[in-house]
Amino acid sequence: MKILVIEDDAETAAYIANGLKEHGHIVDLAATGHDGLFLAAGEPYDVMVVDRMLPELDGLSIVRTIRSGGVSTPVLFLSALGGVDDRVAGLDAGGDDYLVKPFAFSELLARINALARRPPIGSAETVLRVANLEMDLLKRAVTRAGQAIDLQPREFRLLEYLMRHAEEVVTRTMLLEHVWDFHFDPHTNVVETHVSRIRAKVDKPFDASLIHTIRGAGYSIRESD
Repeated sequence: MKILVIEDDAETAAYIANGLKEHGHIVDLAATGHDGLFLAAGEPYDVMVVDRMLPELDGLSIVRTIRSGGVSTPVLFLSALGGVDDRVAGLDAGGDDYLVKPFAFSELLARINALARRPPIGSAETVLRVANLEMDLLKRAVTRAGQAIDLQPREFRLLEYLMRHAEEVVTRTMLLEHVWDFHFDPHTNVVETHVSRIRAKVDKPFDASLIHTIRGAGYSIRESD
């Protein structure tokens, strides 16, 4: 899944992001209300985790704004405010669930998974398809021509990113930032190695290749020309 976490406390944000990434999810972080609203309104996510108390713009205002704009992505509020009135205010603002700090990561993950299993209200994607390649984001399953493909968590995240950007050119830098969370070039061949592994599973056993190298630019997943 692709998850947006809007949390201004750096330690809490890192704790959530690292835990979610270990479970194979793609995570975007925002530390202010304005940055969070920009991402929430402009990027497709499967679930959003939103702190109530944020600098610049509070969590309730963020969710009210995206709901008024037609964004129906499930939202889990995080807050140290745990009174009944506080929880009601979060749900009335458009939140789908409410978790009080401090919390156990296992409960956070269970609540995120429960929100992701809900039938989508709008057009939130739960299955990605490119030709006869299919990725079920909820079941964490990949098949091609009906044949199951076993991917490691990082391989799954890399393929998910490529499929979300099907027909587009995805650069090595984009993959390093969104799959490995490197915001600099670590001078490693980790991208090339993982793409090679995915090709061995997704392309090699089949007649047509879907993952293409764009010389001097990056990679693109699409039906063969």
